Amino acid sequence: RETYPVRGIDVSHHQGPIQWDTVANAPVHFAYIKATEGKDFTDRRFMENWQGAAGAGIVRGAYHFFTLRSPGKAQAAHFCSVVSVDDAALPPAVDLEFAGNSAVRPTVPAFQKELGDFLDVLRSVYGKEPVIYTTRTFHSRYLREYPLPRLWYRSVVFKPFLESSSNWTFWQYSFRTTVPGIQGKVDQNVYRGDRASFRAFVAE
Repeated sequence: RETYPVRGIDVSHHQGPIQWDTVANAPVHFAYIKATEGKDFTDRRFMENWQGAAGAGIVRGAYHFFTLRSPGKAQAAHFCSVVSVDDAALPPAVDLEFAGNSAVRPTVPAFQKELGDFLDVLRSVYGKEPVIYTTRTFHSRYLREYPLPRLWYRSVVFKPFLESSSNWTFWQYSFRTTVPGIQGKVDQNVYRGDRASFRAFVAE
């Protein structure tokens, strides 16, 4: 906690009803909330969590689970139809991983083209550089040479390390954390920086 004082969670409908006022006292400084998946799926608790986090004074951000079987522009259109523009929110995030994804495996150029289309729409609509969440296996397959200016890296055994980049913005270091106000386990994350730099990051 001395090294990474800014701590957060990421949640979806899998966590069930969340008592956000209790969560805020954990303390939890930020929360990424699942909004959409693919071109037509909306998390049924997104709006409830989106409003609950804000009401509890927790900095919120929305994320999209990117599927390998749908065009990037279609997925971006769906995300933008669900998540309103909020200058006080964290940059939108895109979840890139194999777990829970389609068995389809496009070529690297084809995937990067669809991801680029998706990110371009989000940059235009929200005016912020999106955050890319990924795992080591997905990175090795599709993102080795891809620019990752805002990386959210999942590594629950070791500190983040990637061949092409040692920089990261968020680090998901656990998927088994207990947080008051949430039933069961939840993903835990840290921001790379102190509270002053986090405030500047949000206000950017």
